[in-house]
Order: sequence, then C-alpha cells, then structure tokens
Amino acid sequence: MKPAEESTAADAAPGPVSFGQAFVYWLKLGFISFGGPAGQIALMHEELVERRRWISENRFLHALNYCMVLPGPEAQQLATYIGWLMHRTWGGIVAGGLFVLPSLFILIALSWVYMAFGTVPAVAGLFYGIKPAVTAIVVSAAIRIGSRALKNRWLWGIAVAAFFAIFAVNLPFPLIVLGAGFVGYLGGRYAPEKFAVGAGHGKAAKGFGAALIDDDTPTPAHARFTWRHFRRVLAAFTGLWAVAIGGLTLACGWDATLTQMAWFFTKAALLTFGGAYAVLPYVYQGAVDHYHWLTGLQMIDGLALGETTPGPLIMVVSFVGFVGGWTKALFGADSLFLAGAVAATVVTFFTFLPSFFFILLGGPFIESTHGNLKFTAPLTGITAAVVGVIVNLAVFFASHVLWPAGLSGRFEWPAAVIGIAAAIALIRFKVGVIPVVLVSGLCGLALSLAAAS
Repeated sequence: MKPAEESTAADAAPGPVSFGQAFVYWLKLGFISFGGPAGQIALMHEELVERRRWISENRFLHALNYCMVLPGPEAQQLATYIGWLMHRTWGGIVAGGLFVLPSLFILIALSWVYMAFGTVPAVAGLFYGIKPAVTAIVVSAAIRIGSRALKNRWLWGIAVAAFFAIFAVNLPFPLIVLGAGFVGYLGGRYAPEKFAVGAGHGKAAKGFGAALIDDDTPTPAHARFTWRHFRRVLAAFTGLWAVAIGGLTLACGWDATLTQMAWFFTKAALLTFGGAYAVLPYVYQGAVDHYHWLTGLQMIDGLALGETTPGPLIMVVSFVGFVGGWTKALFGADSLFLAGAVAATVVTFFTFLPSFFFILLGGPFIESTHGNLKFTAPLTGITAAVVGVIVNLAVFFASHVLWPAGLSGRFEWPAAVIGIAAAIALIRFKVGVIPVVLVSGLCGLALSLAAAS
C-alpha cells in the first residue's frame, strides 16, 4: 500500500461498535483498572481515543470535565458516560456496572480473609507493613493533587483554610465542600483568571485519526436534552432509591444496621467531590466514630485492600460494609460471611446509584454545551480544599500507625522506616502503588517472623 493510501486508511473513522464488543471491553476494563482515577482515565484514553478511536479526544475531555464536577468516582462516571453515548441507557449501565462489580467480588473475598484470619501472626505482620505504606500513598496523593490544583496564592489559601477547618476546628466535611465551592463561585465571577480550569486535564493534544464519535459527529438522538427524558430519569432513579431504602426499612426497621448503611452512604456518595481521599474523613467520622461499624486501624487496612484491587478507590466502602455487617452479626453468629457480603453489596449499591443518576440525567445537557467557567470555578475551589483535607487524612493515618497506643505510647520506628521508604519510592522514583504495598507488606511479614523466632 502506498503511503498516501495508508494515511487515508488511518484517517478513516472505525466502523460501528456493537453492544457485545463494547461489553467485552468494559468487562476487561473492570479487571485491569488499577492505578486510581489517573491511571484508569489514562487506560481509557489509550484504548478508546488512541487505539480503538471510539471517541475523539475533545469529546473524551468534554465528558471528563463534566465527571470532574460531579460528586463520585470520575473514572467510573466517565466509563458510564461513554457507554451511554455509544449505546444508550443500557450501554451506560453496563459500562459503569462492570467498572465496579469485579472489584466488589474481589473485595468481598479479601474482606473475608481479613476478618477470618486477620489475627494470624503472618497476616497481622503483612498489615503491619502495609499500614505505613498506605500513609505514604495518602501523602503522595496530596502532593500529586496539590501540584496540579494549587496554581496560585488564592488556591493555596483555600487549601490551608480547609486543613485547619477540619484539623483544628473539626468542621464537618460537607460544610468545607460547600464553603470551598462558594468561594470558587465568587472567584469565577470576580477573579476568573485565578479559578479557570487549567485545574484539569489540558487541551486536546495531537490527533489520532478520525473517531467513531468525532468532534463534529452530531449528537445522537438519545443524547439530546428533552424535558421528557429529564423527568423520566429523575422519576426512575428517585423511585428506585425510595423502593430500595423503603424495602430495607420495612424489612429491618429504620434504625437497623443495613438501613443506616444505606442512608449514610447515600449521603457520602453526594459528598465525594475530589475523589475518594476527600470523602474518607467523612466516612471515618460516620463508620468509626458514630456507628462503630469498624475501628480506625481496620479503616486503614481497608484502604490498603482498596488500593490493591481494580476499580475506584471509593470501593473501600465495600470493605467498610463487609466489616460492619460481620461485626454486627446481622444474621447471627453462624452467618457472618453472609452478613458481610450483604452489607457490602448494600453499601456499594447506594454509593454508586447517584453516579449513574448524574450521568443519565445530566449527560444530554452536557452534550449540548461546552465548558463554562461558572460551572467549573466551584470545582477549582473544591479541589483546592480537598488538598487540605487529604493532608489532614495523612496526619490522622500517621498518628495511628506510628503511635497505635496513643501519642503517649511507644513509637513504632519500624513502621516509620517502612513509611519513609514507601514515600520515597512513590514520590521520588514514581514506583507504582501495588509494588510499594506488596513490598511493604513483605517487610512487615519479615519483621513479624523475626519477632516470633
């Protein structure tokens, strides 16, 4: 083939993608989506924009910008958006659902191992090494997000204020989010150059050839905004949520553990601006301090498991649900696994239901508009505040890992050494999260075996 002919073939848009082909890809993505939201988004970009060319880069980034504004896991929502754009409502449900389900099954299995065998010295040793690595991961996340989000003194000020608001004043996380969003809104009006979303993902770079859904591809009929569609989606999702939580209330009672989990994680799902790290303090306050579904150290262990499984990091809530169901022995002492699995499933359902709702409800509107500062400036303010909240989370984790018996107790210097080494590996040498967690766990295991011999 001649060069000109090769160029023409490369520039031609790919043919239609069947629902079955898309299903296979979304299923594969659910099992390989490691690396947190940045890694998951990069995976989708490489596959969907660069290699398969199912969607152009500009359309991909336009969808991503909307997902960044929403509460919830942006990578899972992006998959839902693209699946919906390609194959209507069921395409979105399948894409978003398969992004989560593999992780749910894996976490249920790992949570069972943790609860059933967590006191075995070898397993306890593994988690002794993993805990400081998780602290280093949170520090790394704060640095990574901060370097991207804190572009000027205004945003630095919001971050510092958010840290002191939650660390010193103990303000509720929702109040911090609302305050930061309001400051961002005002900044977008009166100092727009300080709050413009460069807080994001940049502009589209080089072209990769014509895409199936290209820049100038007309919006498909199902993705056009109509009030009829808006009302139907609103009624369907509010009805589904009401039936689900109403059924739990009738079956168990409002004060029952499963019902309270459903209600609490519905609220948590609406507050996950800025990713899972931002909402973890809120989940900790509720799950550990208020409901006593698990302990603070168990929460750190759950975050470690969430980091080493595919899917959104917010899947750590499935671990919280499993441990809560097991601890409360919902179905009796002989059915602890069933109790944990049911609670994990309930928590996951109520955590992710709003994500599907936001995409299917707002997607048609987003397809009819492009990024506007009045929509994105509040996100810039919230993202800056999230940095301060994550730093507070790192301080909290470090204090519990290095002084497990309290600040007046013994300092765990081996954990400090593991944590510092993990931080250097993550921040300086850009080692992946999974190798760092695995090596840190092995170090903890070695220390445990040495102490026992």
